[in-house]
Amino acid sequence: MSSDAPLTAHSTIGTWLDDPEGRRAMEGLLSASGVDPDSLAPVRSMPLVQLVDLSRGALTRETVDTLVRSVNGGEVPEEEPGAVWRERIVPGRFEGRTAVVTGAASGIGRATASRVAREGGRVIAVDLAAEGLGQLAADLPGSDVVPVTADLTRPESIEDVIEAAGPRVDALANVAGVVDDFSPLHEVTDEAWEKIFAINVDGLFRLSRAVIPLMLEAGRGSIVNVASEAALKASTSGTAYTATKHAVVGITQSSAFMYGPQGLRVNAVAPGPVATAISGGMSMSEFGRERTGGFMQLIPPVSTAEQLAASITFLLSDDGVNINGAVLPSDGGWSVQ
Repeated sequence: MSSDAPLTAHSTIGTWLDDPEGRRAMEGLLSASGVDPDSLAPVRSMPLVQLVDLSRGALTRETVDTLVRSVNGGEVPEEEPGAVWRERIVPGRFEGRTAVVTGAASGIGRATASRVAREGGRVIAVDLAAEGLGQLAADLPGSDVVPVTADLTRPESIEDVIEAAGPRVDALANVAGVVDDFSPLHEVTDEAWEKIFAINVDGLFRLSRAVIPLMLEAGRGSIVNVASEAALKASTSGTAYTATKHAVVGITQSSAFMYGPQGLRVNAVAPGPVATAISGGMSMSEFGRERTGGFMQLIPPVSTAEQLAASITFLLSDDGVNINGAVLPSDGGWSVQ
């Protein structure tokens, strides 16, 4: 964005904070919540409007529009084309295709399910959070979204997903997952280890195992597994989470090798920091925080769920026709640091 361009809802948070008038307006908005504008440094590259989703209702789009008007003489200015990244829907890219997307009630899974549906696909949206799935479907009127409330750690839930999908599944996005508390090996409990593996690995394994025969019968199919920066380096999380994401990469590459000749493609996306609701529900290990703290200072700006969905849907779609067994870092360049 040029220096004389007006501030808009899609201007980055960094652009707002670097502009004197924009910073004053942001300070006024955030002061009521006791938030220091400098605390937004990790999301400087994120469009201001993205805070609406991240705030979970504390900030509305109407409030953002009011903020924009306050620095533009009461008007909402037209935006410069291409000033910031925006999702570009490809009409018909998934037309006639059925895609199963896990973790679809929020975050990366929701963004992926939404994009596939808006690009013409039939989406089997899977999550534990029934309310979130209902909201996803309500937000996509006219789209073919089939919500399935399921706990992927339970075998019967796998059966529910397959029943909802029907005899053919063209694409599978294994997105659902939880993080750990950054515990090193000597602090990891059996309970934490089993929980994180049950969700991040076992659920992905069982659902993929159920879907692959349908793809083999059709002679084609695409699977994208969400790994993590923790699958590429050891300094971004605790032992349990890191181990699960290495397992995801192993499953991905083995499956790509095994099924490539039968027309299946299996790839993984390794996100860096993303603004999502992923949580392990645990406080952070002091040992882990002290050891990783300096490395975490190198984290690039936080990405949006929609940016990750762009990477995932590219690999899911026929646009990824010549890609099999890849682990794509979608991390703002973190993996090369």
